[in-house]
Amino acid sequence: MAPGKIYLIPSPISGNNPQDFIPPVILSIIQQLDLFLVENVRTTRRLFSILGVKDIKKIRFETLDKDTPVEEVKRFITLIEEGLSAGIVSEAGCPGIADPGSGFVQAAHCKNISVIPLPGPSSIFLALMASGFNGQQFFFHGYLPIDRHERKKKIREMEFQSKQLDQTQIFMETPYRNRQLIQSLLENLQDSTKLCLASDITGRDEYIKTRTVKEWKKQIPDLHKKPTIYSLSFY
Repeated sequence: MAPGKIYLIPSPISGNNPQDFIPPVILSIIQQLDLFLVENVRTTRRLFSILGVKDIKKIRFETLDKDTPVEEVKRFITLIEEGLSAGIVSEAGCPGIADPGSGFVQAAHCKNISVIPLPGPSSIFLALMASGFNGQQFFFHGYLPIDRHERKKKIREMEFQSKQLDQTQIFMETPYRNRQLIQSLLENLQDSTKLCLASDITGRDEYIKTRTVKEWKKQIPDLHKKPTIYSLSFY
């Protein structure tokens, strides 16, 4: 029997109607798959219900997150080698981009299993598009260090990297630590550096602004507990 395929399925990045942001073609693909490897089974079931997926109770779900043991990953790969086709779904945005999935995809490539990315929302790229910064040279850092001194060092390194390479620096933070991060950015970046705050992207309270650090110091928005993508540019 020929091996199955792996489909990387984006999920909404806001609380709005998923049908507004998920292309219709994805629904037809979901209906054809045998197995779903998901970060959270409960929220994926809810998403599929909103999208109008039929016979959800019959769908096979398995958990694939940052804590999934290697043995489980191998078991999933074996299922696909035996002919099942699977979809990978993370909590928000695109699997494998600041979300679980990349390790599994790497294992699939080693077994010569086809991996098919599907179109959908990515907060990282939407934030870059809206920032006005260099979209040809950029670097995504993921989460910055929690330790205050390490975070300060990282912020200054990013600013230097942007200055040397004309490279947009993109990063993120756990929503409940937004206030602390913004304060660290304003304390450690030069006044002339430009900072873009992109919060609740595609949501009802979407907020995307690019200003210099000097301008941000005059009025700091309250982004507490709101999912936010940060980007900075020296130019």
